[in-house]
Amino acid sequence: MQRKKTAIITARMTPEDKQKIENRAANAGMTVTDYLTTCALGKKIVRVDGLDKILAELKAQGRNLNQLTVLANMERLTVVRGDDLADGYAALCEQVSRLAREVR
Repeated sequence: MQRKKTAIITARMTPEDKQKIENRAANAGMTVTDYLTTCALGKKIVRVDGLDKILAELKAQGRNLNQLTVLANMERLTVVRGDDLADGYAALCEQVSRLAREVR
């Protein structure tokens, strides 16, 4: 459940400082509000570049593995070394999970 943001804080700063904050928020892939809130509450900001591409590939491989499994169960094809495919996919998932735990 997402909490509704209703409180407002107004701050005065130089245009240069404002631009720096906006740039840092963009570099972190965050909104200015989320960036300032995270910084002010002492939370660590971690950005992992390229993770979106890895996750997209992981999802694609998962879909492919699922399609092969469905076709094999329908006896429309025979998957050779299917356990190796599943084990490789599971190992990749575990590596992404480990990375996510380290970032937290």
